[in-house]
Amino acid sequence: MSVAKKEYKRVTVKSLVDMKKNGEKISMLTAYDYSMAKIVDDAKVDVILVGDSASNVMAGHETTLPITLDQMIYHASSVIRAIDRALVVVDLPFGSYQSDPKEALRSAIRIMKESGAHAVKLEGGAEIKESVKRILAAGIPVMGHLGLTPQSIYKFGTYTVRAKEEEEAEKLMEDAKLLEKLGCFGLVLEKIPAQLTKKVSESLTIPTIGIGGGKHADGQVLVVHDLLGMTHEFNPRFLRRYMNLYEEMGKAISNYVSDVKSQDFPNDEEQY
Repeated sequence: MSVAKKEYKRVTVKSLVDMKKNGEKISMLTAYDYSMAKIVDDAKVDVILVGDSASNVMAGHETTLPITLDQMIYHASSVIRAIDRALVVVDLPFGSYQSDPKEALRSAIRIMKESGAHAVKLEGGAEIKESVKRILAAGIPVMGHLGLTPQSIYKFGTYTVRAKEEEEAEKLMEDAKLLEKLGCFGLVLEKIPAQLTKKVSESLTIPTIGIGGGKHADGQVLVVHDLLGMTHEFNPRFLRRYMNLYEEMGKAISNYVSDVKSQDFPNDEEQY
């Protein structure tokens, strides 16, 4: 059943809670630079995530672990300059919040002050409770992230579906309720069974955003490079490609090379 959408000139953390309350699904995409963020924002995506996935798609690293706080601030600053409507959430990178709540607060403050972002996102539950509390106490909005947490890839050893077993599912539910109680405004649920996503989403008043978590989340997020088909090796079940830009861009660039070699470009009308 379709739901009439309210027009939001500017999306805020309150807007997302209202969307959940009104039954309107939340759209979320990544962006890491000005040009892409401009396109995403103009398309009226509700939330732009400046993800630590920039480590993979922008820098070519195998995991999200190598990206630094300075690099995240650079990407976030580029995105902020492009947007008029979307809420911009920035990942706190690996090593910037896990071990020391004071360090977590310093990292979050740097992101907010130096990039102009609207919120930060942290991976984990009870184990990062003190970091979340300290950041929230400073007035900085926090989004949680449970399920598959890519910054913990070497702990898990695999990118397989999480929380299929009862014990891990119960822990995830407890962590979700804890993050809501602490004051998080939303929660990403990554690569968990669809029925667990449904259970978590129905038990919370804050919105859930799924990636590989099925249709019962209050919203969905994808990496924009995957959605557009700029990447082509990554083919998880949850990914729907809306274009094949890898192929289309390859053709365009090949045509350019051919035209330069044949001296067809530039022609008489393309010079001064």
